[in-house]
Amino acid sequence: MTTEDDEAIRPFEVAVEPTEIDDLRTRLARTRWPDQLPDAGWAYGTEREYLRELCEYWREEFDWSAFETRLNRFDQYVTTIDGQRVHFYHVRSPEPDATPLVLNHGWPGSVAEFLDVLGPLADPATHGGDPSAAFHVVAPSLPGFGFSGPTREQGYDVPAMTDVVAELMERLGYDRYVAQGGDWGAMVTTLLGANYPDRLDAIHTNMLFLSPASLAVDDPMELLDEGERAEYRETAEFLDEETAYYEIQATKPQSLAYGLTDSPAGLAAWIVEKFRTWSDCDGDLESRFDRDRLLDNVSVYWLTETINSSMRVYYETDVEAASPSSVDVPTGHARYPAEVYKTPRGWAEDVYDIARWTEMPEGGHFAAMEVPDLFVDDLRSFVADVG
Repeated sequence: MTTEDDEAIRPFEVAVEPTEIDDLRTRLARTRWPDQLPDAGWAYGTEREYLRELCEYWREEFDWSAFETRLNRFDQYVTTIDGQRVHFYHVRSPEPDATPLVLNHGWPGSVAEFLDVLGPLADPATHGGDPSAAFHVVAPSLPGFGFSGPTREQGYDVPAMTDVVAELMERLGYDRYVAQGGDWGAMVTTLLGANYPDRLDAIHTNMLFLSPASLAVDDPMELLDEGERAEYRETAEFLDEETAYYEIQATKPQSLAYGLTDSPAGLAAWIVEKFRTWSDCDGDLESRFDRDRLLDNVSVYWLTETINSSMRVYYETDVEAASPSSVDVPTGHARYPAEVYKTPRGWAEDVYDIARWTEMPEGGHFAAMEVPDLFVDDLRSFVADVG
């Protein structure tokens, strides 16, 4: 039962204790490195010498004061919803008629994914944009992730997270708003549209969740043209070859969590490999991501000790059961070329009210970090189209 005290919204700032930095540096210095086969590169997973160099930078050169400054640039708060701590950015626009917007991250990202888009979305005039395209932006750390802290009970799945986000927006006084998301955040966004259509003006996603079994045809492949069939085969290949992480996180996350919670090098290896594989970087990770920004995200997981609870969402969530058969609010979809999970448009139009479908020129799974300008522009354009 929620009490009046639980509903309090309290200011929050990221502050890293010197003892935490000392502990991290000691652990990094004592890393026991595995062997690597000659000329293996990234074929077996994270390449050892790249990781060794990244961890050396994290230990010796990463500026923790600058990390705090980056994360504290915008107003942050915490509250409690149904017993779960919820951390969030709330960036009010100077434009009084701005559209309320909630941004939902996924795994292995965090709310730190959005640091480069919060300013342009909330204050376009300062960033060379049209003031009429402004948003009041809310960006929560989903339950179990980052500064929201770990979830504390079994069964805490994506539908439960969705209800928390809906309650947060209501608590902040937004009775109508737009939702955006990628990865698990795309499912949160989808379920907001499906379950709270009276509150959502529109949704915008980088991924689209649906169950082919729920489509209104006997053979879902009949809905696809040749190009969409090729996209389906590409996604099927990804699911066949690149989802071992999903299987272990969906079956035995606790066993994996011991190593990732104890070893910062292990944590960085697990997360960074996904950023390289799922982004539009052509194998050169730092051509797309600034090293400090990569370590911002890894550091959030390390400092909050939430890698375990973040992985549990895979165990708890039945994706097929949670995927709605109909989403009736206007839907925008930005299809980034390096996105690993591509839902064919022929299927999407059977479930979603597709109002805008954009084939993006570049970018991948972590669009707000990879191509923030493109991310902002498409979101602005979509909301203007449906507004």
